[in-house]
Amino acid sequence: MFGSEDAMLPLDMSEFKDESSINRLIGSPSGYVDSEQGGQLTERVRQQPYIIVLFDEVEKAHPRIMDLLLQVIEEGRLTDGRGNVTRFSESVIILTSNIGSEQLAVPAITDDVRNEVMEEVSDFFRPEFINRLDEVIMFNALNNDDLARILRLMLKKENRMASERGLELSFTDGAIQWLLAQNDEPEFGARPLRRIIRRHVREPLADFLLRANPPAGTQVRISLSRRKGGGLKFAATVDGHEVVLDSN
Repeated sequence: MFGSEDAMLPLDMSEFKDESSINRLIGSPSGYVDSEQGGQLTERVRQQPYIIVLFDEVEKAHPRIMDLLLQVIEEGRLTDGRGNVTRFSESVIILTSNIGSEQLAVPAITDDVRNEVMEEVSDFFRPEFINRLDEVIMFNALNNDDLARILRLMLKKENRMASERGLELSFTDGAIQWLLAQNDEPEFGARPLRRIIRRHVREPLADFLLRANPPAGTQVRISLSRRKGGGLKFAATVDGHEVVLDSN
């Protein structure tokens, strides 16, 4: 929306369950330790007003933090711990929630399903909070095709990070399908894919790079291993020799 991945501030609200975590969002009052650092929310938006702020799993936040969010979406501003006002008039606020996820685990969202979900939403959020939202959007559970597209996007990000070291990653279709098959928690959507990539791509890739020490410009080929038990094979040509690491 704002032309850059850096123009997004994701906040995992499961990390803000305690009342004391308010200071992490808006900063500590003057005179307290780390008060000069400002809050994760207020300081970032002050420095970068054109930003998407994503409050992930907002229902897990402490009630006092919900009060702060109401002020943000109602007044478009928030006072930090030092008394400075941060304005959100140029920002986009997105809240995600798992409320109603059981009802939404269906092929199509009917009017009855929508009404059931909105009843749960109304039971949890105060009316003044709901009335300040521009729109409530409901999503179906992710299917295998959706997860495959998301996984490919995540692997592109891994490739971008590798390119900062002068390396190029290439994944075969077999490797991608194997990674998808490791997701034994499809009910949690795309979240398990992060863990799968960390365990089966990022960590073995780090071991491979330590072993191979490839120069800049090297292409690392990641394919399905043929050894018993499966897994992935990492291969690259270094100094005229192929270096291979099988990982499961």
